[in-house]
Formats: sequence, C-alpha cells, structure tokens
Amino acid sequence: MKRIPEPELMCDKRQANAYARADFEAPHSNFIDLLKLSMRDNFGESALAIDLGTGAADIAIRFALEFPLFEVDAVDGSNEMLFEAEKAIAKNGLKNKINLINSPIQKISLAKKEYAVIFSNSLLHHLQDPLVLWKLLKHVKGNPLIFIMDLIRPKTPKQVEKMTKQYTANEPDILKRDFKNSLKAAFTIEEVDLQLTSVGLEDLCVKAVSDRHMIIYNR
Repeated sequence: MKRIPEPELMCDKRQANAYARADFEAPHSNFIDLLKLSMRDNFGESALAIDLGTGAADIAIRFALEFPLFEVDAVDGSNEMLFEAEKAIAKNGLKNKINLINSPIQKISLAKKEYAVIFSNSLLHHLQDPLVLWKLLKHVKGNPLIFIMDLIRPKTPKQVEKMTKQYTANEPDILKRDFKNSLKAAFTIEEVDLQLTSVGLEDLCVKAVSDRHMIIYNR
C-alpha cells in the first residue's frame, strides 16, 4: 500500500479537543516504559528535554512526572493543540516544568540548547517530508538520547480497516478517521531505514515494538 500523506498540523478545535479527551493510556504508558529502558544514563541532576510535536502534551506530562529533575520544552505548531496542552499542564501542576513552544518543526533548532533527551511521538507520519525531522537531529548540541515512536504503515487497506476497528472501537468518529488516515500516512521500517541512511544517521536503530508502532533510538 502506497503512503497517503495527511495534514502536518491538527488545527481543528474539535480535533484537538477529541485528542485531549481520548484514552491513550496503553500506548503512552508504553512510550514512557520504553523510553525509561533507553535512559541508561543516571540523570541525577537537573537536565533539559524536548518533546517534538507535543500535541496535547500528554507524553510531556508523563515524562515530567516520571523524571521530576527534568525541564521539558514541548513544541507544536497548532494553537488549538497547545491550548489543550496548557490546560492539562496546569491541571497537573507542571507550569514550571513544561515550557510550551508554538512553532512548526521546520523552524526549530536543536543546536542552541543542550538537551539531554530528545523525544517525539507520532510526529513523523505527519510530515510531508520526513527528512525534515532527521536533518534536524543531525544538528544537535551535545550527545542527547534520541527516542522517536511512530506508527508503521500496514501492507494493505484491509489491515488498515482491521486495526482501526480494533484500536478505536470506543473512540469518537473523528479519532477513528484520524487513526485510519495516520496509518495510511505512516512509513514502513524499511522506508525509515533508508531515510536515516540518506542523511547519515546510521547510528539510529529502528525496530517494531508492537503490531503498529516502531521506535527509532540511539542507545
């Protein structure tokens, strides 16, 4: 099945509200658990992390709660998503720990601050040009841990329909639609491997961690 790109930003108010209310407990908890396994360094003192494509900031919040010594820059280009993120951050008492940044990924630099951890969830498949992300990660300051999770594109439309029914059965129609479109817009592991090679990021590893998720990481 060929890739069908979707819009880069979620700027619809109903869409942002649906994501903020959705049940992402299983995949987002898995994200944090896998990230913890990659964080072999002992971050015993305060450090800085960045969340690229934070959306409603659920993973940024989970990270900040799990690693209270960190401060997090949480980046997204959607005003509506950041509006939901701001509410969730305040609700969790993390205003002093999470700094929201309204910017498209194309205008972000990772060379100005020294981040100990760079993470992202479900950003890659939104990008029209995936090399935007990988070229960004080529120019980082220091030696950060990099941890990216994204969807894997199924091989057939029939698999897309099956996964949509399996994983969004109890979600609103808008989330069912978006999940289906995201599966179609996602990349395969082989495609991501080629992307990394093309920009000289062979030190990043790619592997499947579920029937629909892959991780890209450097440790």
